[in-house]
Amino acid sequence: MAKKTISKVSDKLDKVNESFTVNMYDNGYMFEISGSVGPDDDWKTAKLMVVGLDDLITLIKEVSEMPKRD
Repeated sequence: MAKKTISKVSDKLDKVNESFTVNMYDNGYMFEISGSVGPDDDWKTAKLMVVGLDDLITLIKEVSEMPKRD
């Protein structure tokens, strides 16, 4: 069975922290954000790699519309 490709922050987190980090690499960007998941609000950090700037902007737009962690 093939592994599910994670392409959205909401695939990993239900609520997000108010800040995130972007690292630039030769072959793309790593977007890192912390937040919580599940009914117990378990703390978790999501790290997603994207190749292009358009994909990075899509992630930023997504997290700006997600519920924020208290």
